[in-house]
Amino acid sequence: MNKFSALFAAALLLAGCGGNNARLVTDRGGNSVAISGPVNKVISTAPSSTEILVDLGLADKLTAIDKYSLGVRGVNQDLPLIDFFFPDAEVIIGLNPDVIISNGHNKIGAGDDPFKLIREAGISVVYIPLSSDIDGICGDIEFIADLMNVPDRGKELVRSFKSQIDEIAAIGNTIEDKKTAYFEISPAPELVTIGRNTYLHEMMTIIGTVNIFSDQIGVIFPGAESILERNPDVIITNIQERYNPVGEIKNREGFEYINAVKNNAIYLVDTNSAARPSARIVLALRQMAKAVYPDKYEKF
Repeated sequence: MNKFSALFAAALLLAGCGGNNARLVTDRGGNSVAISGPVNKVISTAPSSTEILVDLGLADKLTAIDKYSLGVRGVNQDLPLIDFFFPDAEVIIGLNPDVIISNGHNKIGAGDDPFKLIREAGISVVYIPLSSDIDGICGDIEFIADLMNVPDRGKELVRSFKSQIDEIAAIGNTIEDKKTAYFEISPAPELVTIGRNTYLHEMMTIIGTVNIFSDQIGVIFPGAESILERNPDVIITNIQERYNPVGEIKNREGFEYINAVKNNAIYLVDTNSAARPSARIVLALRQMAKAVYPDKYEKF
């Protein structure tokens, strides 16, 4: 029997031993998943899920993480790293986790179910699709809290998250002369932005701006011409600072005619806080609000 076969057999045996305490949960993808006993060892395959676990006070339950979770504040930097595009069944089974929290990214590159062998070994895998709105993020938090048997912590985190958003929205709702805004999440030559049905669009609305692509839905790949035509008052970006996104946008051909560029109204917000659907988007929300309307949000 080779090493993988031995691990597979051992995992099946351990899974069978916990059957009496199993509970059935419905994950965020609508799948019924049996969880055997208490969850003390977790593998997180996405930084958004890792952030939620840490914010729930469960960093000590993490057994392994994806490489993008390594920089999450509060995470043990010595944890094993896994490739969430092509998860290594032998490595994961050897870690013997109680549950794996998988993500929308995991459906890319390795077929519809990259965790097929791992499931067959009796390891529970729950699926959390990438949430597109703030309500979805709240649902993710509560699901993970329930999964980890700390529902009260989940409710408190959601309450605090919503309270901070409401505080900003209360000011945003009073702004009458709303600035038009463009949010750039990928630079030239392959520009990417967002329309409605995204949490970034919600954030733009909350602070009191009007998304110039609010007539479209989801992730958008705009041409430079369409941005020029819509002529935003402000440009917000979360592209990594090392790429000098503000300078690149200022020097982009034709963009000198855009109001945001003429008025030096190009603002950089924290890359990860804006990109990861967790309660930590509040940091980016505050940065956006203070940058666009400094007088309105001076207390933040």
